[in-house]
Amino acid sequence: LGLAPRMVDELLAIVQRIAAQGVTVLMVEQNVRKALQVAHRGYVLERGRIVASGEASTLLQSDAVRQAYLGVA
Repeated sequence: LGLAPRMVDELLAIVQRIAAQGVTVLMVEQNVRKALQVAHRGYVLERGRIVASGEASTLLQSDAVRQAYLGVA
């Protein structure tokens, strides 16, 4: 999100509240870590192709996703 860090957190909190009401939310975000922290499920794209998908918690723990998109090994 091209927003100030405080605004990002506020916006993600709003998204979580909307989702908690049973509304499906589709979010496209380049900050993989922040997006997966609020998502139930995620899809990671590379050059327009899905390279990883699954439960958000699983993707956060995936070595391939962590190395390529989160900058950690």
